[in-house]
Amino acid sequence: MATLQDIGVSAGINILSAFIFFIIFAILRLQPFNDRVYFSKWYLKGLRSSPTRGGAFAQRFVNLDFRAYLKFLNWMPQALKMPEPELIDHAGLDSVVYLRIYWLGLKIFTPIAVLAWAVLVPVNWTNNTLEIAKQIRNVTSSDIDKLSISNIPEYSMRFWAHIVMAYAFTIWTCYVLMKEYETVANMRLQFVASEARRPDQFTVLVRNVPPDADESVSELVEHFFMVNHPDHYLTHQVVCNANKLADLVEKKKKLQNWLDYYQLKYSRNNSQRIMVKLGFLGLWGQRVDAIEHYIAEIDKTSQEIAKEKEEVVNDPKSIMPASFVSFKTRWAAAVCAQTQQTRNPTQWLTEWAPEPRDVYWANLAIPYVSLTVRRLLMHVAFFFLTFFFIIPIAFVQSLATIEGITKVAPFLKVIVEQDFMKSVIQGFLPGIALKLFLIFLPAILMIMSKFEGFTAISTLERRAAFRYYIFNFVNVFLASVVTGAAFEQLNSFLNESPNQIPKTIGVAIPMKATFFITYIMVDGWAGVAGEILMLKPLVMFHIKNTFLVKTEKDREEAMDPGSIGFNTGEPRIQLYFLLGLVYAPVTPMLLPFILIFFALAYIVYRHQIINVYNQEYESAAAFWPDVHGRVIAALIISQLLLMGLLGTKHAALAAPFLIALPVLTIGFHRFCKGRYEPAFVRYPLQEAMMKDTLESAREPNLNLRGYLESAYIHPVFKGAEDDDDYDDKLGKFEDEAIIVPTKRQSRRNTPAPSRISGGSSPSIPFSGKEV
Repeated sequence: MATLQDIGVSAGINILSAFIFFIIFAILRLQPFNDRVYFSKWYLKGLRSSPTRGGAFAQRFVNLDFRAYLKFLNWMPQALKMPEPELIDHAGLDSVVYLRIYWLGLKIFTPIAVLAWAVLVPVNWTNNTLEIAKQIRNVTSSDIDKLSISNIPEYSMRFWAHIVMAYAFTIWTCYVLMKEYETVANMRLQFVASEARRPDQFTVLVRNVPPDADESVSELVEHFFMVNHPDHYLTHQVVCNANKLADLVEKKKKLQNWLDYYQLKYSRNNSQRIMVKLGFLGLWGQRVDAIEHYIAEIDKTSQEIAKEKEEVVNDPKSIMPASFVSFKTRWAAAVCAQTQQTRNPTQWLTEWAPEPRDVYWANLAIPYVSLTVRRLLMHVAFFFLTFFFIIPIAFVQSLATIEGITKVAPFLKVIVEQDFMKSVIQGFLPGIALKLFLIFLPAILMIMSKFEGFTAISTLERRAAFRYYIFNFVNVFLASVVTGAAFEQLNSFLNESPNQIPKTIGVAIPMKATFFITYIMVDGWAGVAGEILMLKPLVMFHIKNTFLVKTEKDREEAMDPGSIGFNTGEPRIQLYFLLGLVYAPVTPMLLPFILIFFALAYIVYRHQIINVYNQEYESAAAFWPDVHGRVIAALIISQLLLMGLLGTKHAALAAPFLIALPVLTIGFHRFCKGRYEPAFVRYPLQEAMMKDTLESAREPNLNLRGYLESAYIHPVFKGAEDDDDYDDKLGKFEDEAIIVPTKRQSRRNTPAPSRISGGSSPSIPFSGKEV
């Protein structure tokens, strides 16, 4: 059990680590040759030029202004200067609202920390329960435990203070959540109303187009929407299965990189040709001329690309029963995306199209009927991943203790029992061991989300974030709270009745406060400070800049600014919300550490969003309902665990008063869901009509078709020489067609509805085949 001394040593190590990271960052960011790494956002916007182009030779690579090094922390106030409206224009609403999650944590926990330390800490400290237990039953405890609810004796009336504070914390948290939900909803509506024209505002994604023996998918889509949306349909782009073609294009890109590398290397020393081996990792195999080999491979791959492209265009099996359909107005797109198209609810399914940057093209080739099976398989796989991960995590953490180390390596006993080493092991090692063990988890969860078949990158990230949150709750929170060996931890959940689980966890929560304090310092202090170094992008940029870059375009592509990483960042934030809400009435000692995390992370990520990150897509803060729901879930979990803890303390008179808290919290969540969530899942027709009216008044001669017809072409076809042929073969419709042509045997033409009556001609009945 970690003591105050152990916590102090851990705090010193992590504060020193964070300070060292900031000093290294301050030195690196001032060097001209690192400018594209630490200010990549401005380069991508074309608002910054490289300092290595002018000045003396030495000044192109090293900053010789020693006064700049004295202000190594001036990036912090600079990160806070940009006002929020300007930041939205600069980085987008997604990035700004993501920052508001950290700000939400500060707004929730600052008053809670003040109140908890003013009320609960004196109530807990002014007891001698643990001292008596130590003398009578030889129970070990630390000074931190004296600040927790563990120091309150059973049947004590002091538990009323914790119950009153639980109500106060819940009321304040719900109030802040409601105001923030309202603010973000208004920001979203204002952003959507004021943002520039985008293709996804006019486009819907149509899935599960029914097969027809007489018409191709393109002809069927065109016919359906000209009949059912005659005054609003504009154009469409069918979805093709170009995954193999995309793989070939990616292969060619990698080969081109190797060719560039060897050509650049040869240009620097052309005394002899460069030879490589074709075997595994170039360790064995036939020796060939590197440049000639890669030129031949690129030519071969180019031929394969041309052949595959022709097959995709001409083979009807490559066309998927899905299409991006664009309309003349936002209002028409909103109506189509938010309504059922036919009497069969499983056909002609419509949803808002992601913006072109947000489309995950590989999953558009997945048959719609297989999505349910895929998602069921991933639910089962995630269940086993989550619960069986408890065993290795618990095993690793058991080794990261003094007892575990001396058991595995007895010869280290003399070293680890020294006071300083003992403090390092108990206050630092468990947190870093857990963090290292979870390094590969986000990549695994993203692969699972992709397998499920979601068609937008934003949706993939939100699904991965949800699973990461569940994983953190089970394996980081619950598995760390429940004491015992690895298999005992698993059995504690599987063999107990459900009504005993809150009591089991509630008893263990105060005892694990020190572990979570060390984890917060490792992950939330040193980890956040390390994020600003951008070590991986820094190393990769200089490798590419040295061996691959020939032109300014190559140098721009060598930059890897990254993004906010919602699938990894948001679940980590939610873990701190959970820890703060659970420990606020139990062990308030934890709250200052969480506040430092939120404040430090807010500054660091604001700097990164302003100067570095380049967001892949813009969803207009569509993720906020997930954020709100997970904070509510953390609040309910904290209430249930407090009820279980008080039940073990025999607070029979006080505990029942907590029953109302989860009920009231769920009711509050339902109110917010009904009041604010529609702004995130539906687009008001009134807003769409207003935007359309303003645009038609400002740009009466806008060529919207030219703007939309190529917006959703697969990226592997964009910029290709045969784009026009590709469009023709996939079936673009004729301008201002008065009749809807069809190849069906029952009728050759379907009259367009009257522009006056809006109805179909009654003289030509339908053939009975649904469109």
